[in-house]
Amino acid sequence: MAFGSQVPTVGIGELAPDDFLLDVREDEEWQAGHAAGALHIPMSEFVSRFGELTEAAPQDGKVNVICRVGGRSAQVVMYLAQQGVDAVNVDGGMQSWEAAGRPVVDDKGQPGVVI
Repeated sequence: MAFGSQVPTVGIGELAPDDFLLDVREDEEWQAGHAAGALHIPMSEFVSRFGELTEAAPQDGKVNVICRVGGRSAQVVMYLAQQGVDAVNVDGGMQSWEAAGRPVVDDKGQPGVVI
């Protein structure tokens, strides 16, 4: 899904293991499989839970936002930019993450899958 040049993006290969990652998928998607260490705030709850992001995100760092394929995360990146947050959309989302061989865990810490 393309949102034009106004949404900054980052490729999976450009992410370091310790980069801050915000997953905006819904609960059932998160439970099935996510990147270990990511912060989970579903897009449907994002505005009301924005404070959780500001508490967890690195003060001078970038917020890498991910969803399944990139559409929802692009919308969240646009919102964050309006709030003055340095955020980028992870190109291809969790589908690309999994395809690149990056680890995916379920909500119990076991190997997970992207749905």
